[in-house]
Amino acid sequence: MEAAAGRLSRTARFYAKIGLYCVLCLSFSAVASIVCLLRHGGRTVDNMSIISWFVRSFKYVYGLRFEVRGQKKLEVDGPCVIISNHQSILDMMGLMEILPKRCVQIAKRELLFTGPVGLIMYLGGVYFINRQRARTAMTLMADLGDLMVKDNLKVWIYPEGTRNDNGDLLPFKKGAFYLAIQAQVPIIPVVYSSFSSFYNVKTKLFTSGIIRVQVLDAVPTRGLTEADVTQLVDTCYQSMRDTFLQISKMDQENSAIEETGVVPAQ
Repeated sequence: MEAAAGRLSRTARFYAKIGLYCVLCLSFSAVASIVCLLRHGGRTVDNMSIISWFVRSFKYVYGLRFEVRGQKKLEVDGPCVIISNHQSILDMMGLMEILPKRCVQIAKRELLFTGPVGLIMYLGGVYFINRQRARTAMTLMADLGDLMVKDNLKVWIYPEGTRNDNGDLLPFKKGAFYLAIQAQVPIIPVVYSSFSSFYNVKTKLFTSGIIRVQVLDAVPTRGLTEADVTQLVDTCYQSMRDTFLQISKMDQENSAIEETGVVPAQ
């Protein structure tokens, strides 16, 4: 009976925190939209600094802490493609924690119709892709390649294409890599450790925790052609996967120590 009550209590806390997260997203998006319109008058990448300021406050509500290594690697002068792993709805907090200047994101078109959230994404310069229409998506990516060079933009993409919390990385889709080669700009991989030590949908776990973030060295694309895409994907995937497993293992070991109170032998 007590165990069942404990599980129910944990489930209730989980959904309460998810509900609060949705409320925060909706309310902060509405307020941020007004601020962006007053400050810049409409859609511009400059609104991202305002959006980032609002979203970075979420971590205090949930007791989350980010440990970032290599953030200066994002402070490049020219355009680039930034790729990162994609785990859950909490990824937005991780993105905004280290978002560099003049950086826009690629998102699925459905998010444009999510009320205040869709509005603030639009005002922040997010590019929406209709994944059901491959030709339209390809055209948008081609136009974006020209635009990022012209307007000196950084573009943030999740190459897995969907959220993934299985403890590993999904195979990468090739769109981000075609974009980088087309624009002849570097790719900067960013890796977030697994959230599983504090957030797990299956077990209804949602507590405070530490998110480790590692910015890897830029991967140049100068001189590469479409024939090099597969090798470029493999190079980035392997380096990101190795880093993901390494920094996630640290969190799992720390979580085990907290639960058992036993420090493993060195």
